[in-house]
Amino acid sequence: MPRAALLSIHARVSDTSSASWEHPSLVQLWGPRFSDYVISARDIAVFSLGRLPEDTRRRTRAQDTASLLHAFLDGRRMPFGLAGHEMGVPHNSLRYAAPTGTVLMRWDGSRQPVVWTVPPPEMDPWQARLELARRYLHIFGPATPASFAHWAGIGRAEASKAFKGLLGALTPVRTPVDDAWILADDELAFRSKPGPVAPARLLPSGDAYYLLWGTDREILVPQPKRRAQLWTTRVWPGAVLVSGEIAGVWRRSAAEVSIDLWRSLSSAEWAAVEAEALSLPLPGPITVRRNAGKAAFPPVIASNYVPSRSWQAGRSEVKSIHGKKKRTNC
Repeated sequence: MPRAALLSIHARVSDTSSASWEHPSLVQLWGPRFSDYVISARDIAVFSLGRLPEDTRRRTRAQDTASLLHAFLDGRRMPFGLAGHEMGVPHNSLRYAAPTGTVLMRWDGSRQPVVWTVPPPEMDPWQARLELARRYLHIFGPATPASFAHWAGIGRAEASKAFKGLLGALTPVRTPVDDAWILADDELAFRSKPGPVAPARLLPSGDAYYLLWGTDREILVPQPKRRAQLWTTRVWPGAVLVSGEIAGVWRRSAAEVSIDLWRSLSSAEWAAVEAEALSLPLPGPITVRRNAGKAAFPPVIASNYVPSRSWQAGRSEVKSIHGKKKRTNC
């Protein structure tokens, strides 16, 4: 959702405003698993053609759907529900056109997405697939073809083929849960001591930091009980990071931020979490409620809260927008 994208940007980029997700350098499309992705406009090919099916039947469906939608819209922008109705097709079927890279959208999280068509990206689909796999490994590695297939919403055979295509640029590794791969260029970073981390971050539901499945989750959160609290069977809560480690979950209802902690925090740690919550680019005044087991602490309310802080460089794949500096690592 756009709000989740905004909060992900806020966790990494300084001076994020409530309108940052609509910056001209960003676009929205149906990305992996048909989720709404907010990405850099220059990455359209990677996140669309990188998922274009190799199977003839499915690729033809994507291309035919894109052609029909382009002809119907004829330069117009329209809610995709209305477009589907007037075209005489189920509106959700229009999402099959997304991997062609010719369909963009705007969704504010409440009304139906508005869709329009654009010229096809000038990139070979196979090269786009390799670049998508490379980026996945850089952000989520150590990783396997199976985990890449699950994340990207492509077949396992297609994912394995992409990993084979990158084989000369990969390094095999062994994790506590399985054998996997990392990019060879990232090996030094894995062997180096971690750099400074932020005192606290509130990551939204579905943030890339913990967008994991299967046994990959055991590396990030070893305790089964905690995994069940973070990766629920319904909408995931957000993750509370304290000094780079997940220390709880959080949820939002209107302007109230409710925080459930997994361990006791020092006064300084809680102050950092509280300051991060109050700085979220959400309609205010923001109320912060701290929960620890069955005990609830009085809420803290802030109106027109303006944090005063400076941030160091952030994660390597997070690009600054508006010319802002990147925030300290999550």
